[in-house]
Amino acid sequence: MSLITRRRRPPTINIVPLVDVLTVLLFFFLVTMQFKQNNALNLVLPEIETAGSNQISEDLLLAISAEGELYLNNQLLEFEALAQAIQLAGQLTPEIPVLIMADEAAALKHVTRVMDLCRMHQLNQIRLQSR
Repeated sequence: MSLITRRRRPPTINIVPLVDVLTVLLFFFLVTMQFKQNNALNLVLPEIETAGSNQISEDLLLAISAEGELYLNNQLLEFEALAQAIQLAGQLTPEIPVLIMADEAAALKHVTRVMDLCRMHQLNQIRLQSR
C-alpha cells in the first residue's frame, strides 16, 4: 500500500459565472422597468380609455388638486400669479404646449378656468393628462 499524498488545490471561487448572471439580471431589470414621472403632488388622474400617450417634453405643466389649488411646474401659485405667468409665457413663446393634470375630484370650473386663461393668452396647444 503506497501512501502517496496528493496535493489538493486550494479552494477558489470562480466569479466569472456570477458576473455573467448578474449582468443578465441587470439587463432584464433595465429593459422591463417602467420609467414614470414621479410628481410630488398627490393627484389621482382620471382614466380615459381612448386617450393617446402624452409625451412630456418642454411643456408648461399645470396641475389642479382636488381642492382647486393651482400648480405651475410643481410650484403652488395663486390664480393671479398663475395668470401673470401664463401671460408672460404666451408673449414669449405662444407655441409652447400646455399639459394640464387635474385631479379626478377637481371641480370642472377650475379646469375650464385654467383652459380659458391659457387660450386668452394665445396658448392653444392644451392637453389633458390621464392615467
